Amino acid sequence: MTDVLTKFLKYVKVDTPSDENNGGVTPSTPCQLNLAKLLYDELRALGLQARLTEHGYVYAKIPANAPAKAAVGFIAHIDVVDQPKGLGVRPQVIRYAGGDLEIGNDARVTPSDCPALNNYTGMDIVTSDGSTILGADDKAGVAEIMQMAEYAVNNPRFRHGDIGIAFTPDEEIGHGAKLFDVKAFGCDFAYTVDGEEIGELSYETFNGAAFSFEIEGKNIHPGSAKGKMINAVILANEIIARLPAGERPETTEGREGYYFVNDIAGNVEKCAFSGIIRDHDSAKFEERKAFVKGLAEEFARAYPGRIKFDMHDQYYNCARVIEPVMHIVDAAADAMRAEGIVPRIEPTRGGTDGSSLSFMGLPCPNIATGGHNAHGRNEFIPVPCMEKTVKILLNIISQYVE
Repeated sequence: MTDVLTKFLKYVKVDTPSDENNGGVTPSTPCQLNLAKLLYDELRALGLQARLTEHGYVYAKIPANAPAKAAVGFIAHIDVVDQPKGLGVRPQVIRYAGGDLEIGNDARVTPSDCPALNNYTGMDIVTSDGSTILGADDKAGVAEIMQMAEYAVNNPRFRHGDIGIAFTPDEEIGHGAKLFDVKAFGCDFAYTVDGEEIGELSYETFNGAAFSFEIEGKNIHPGSAKGKMINAVILANEIIARLPAGERPETTEGREGYYFVNDIAGNVEKCAFSGIIRDHDSAKFEERKAFVKGLAEEFARAYPGRIKFDMHDQYYNCARVIEPVMHIVDAAADAMRAEGIVPRIEPTRGGTDGSSLSFMGLPCPNIATGGHNAHGRNEFIPVPCMEKTVKILLNIISQYVE
């Protein structure tokens, strides 16, 4: 039986960055199918009935060996972000002796930047070589679920009900749940294993929307432009400047919502920018959307025919779906306490596959993998945290045995 570290090191070496500019194809990058096929083969090797779809979703079930109160599912995503760099990951295991964690290629983690680092002295920690991300988000979750599955299959004295397993593509670009087959998955509820520091547990996510502006300017020779030129770049900046400066990602925390302009390109004749709106509170979410729409309408009146605006909802706060079945959050918290981990129930400042899946009829809180600094070259995960997470998953399952 391999261990969770061995699995993790194998999975992070498989390139799986997703691509939000791939026209809606699923998976957005064909390389994700390589890891999906690997996981499918490993599940089949365990003797499980598994299914791999053409879109890169992997499903499997561990049949019950005892009466149970529910069929419990576990979900992780196989893709990683493309930036700062998601290709060619070369993992390393470092025995951390305290102080700064020197990763390489000018990447490091300091206790001042990450106070939790002080908790890991004397432990083995996995990082990349510092030239790429590590991919613990979410290949740590994949490895932990696979280790849980291997244990459940190979230890018949471990009593459990039906256990569902699923791995999804394209979570990092917001499409992970798009083609998820909830009915075939066959679980009463599930957990996404996709958080960071061990002990994190969330059942609240942002409500999310995306918006875009396309601005058509009018270019005139600057020597004779007075009263004639319409500079699309200037108009874009005027609109962006109207968004509250104190309500950006870098100025908010906890349940505070924000506006985030994350892309802009153009020139005098044409400029486009896009962004997102986030808020945990549904009423405030609607107010934020109305505010941005109002800006678009105001500038469209001032510059007829020159402003194109689009906005659409992306996902909603899954708390409203999960609160009626809070026993699934309580079960995860108790599973952590059984391993000496103090659960920290906090709202997620983002969205997960679980947010969309909850509204598709599969209530789905999110639990931590044990990693830190996701999406950066200084990403790391302590090996004991992965091992604890496997035990937490097993403890959750045990709570639903009759």
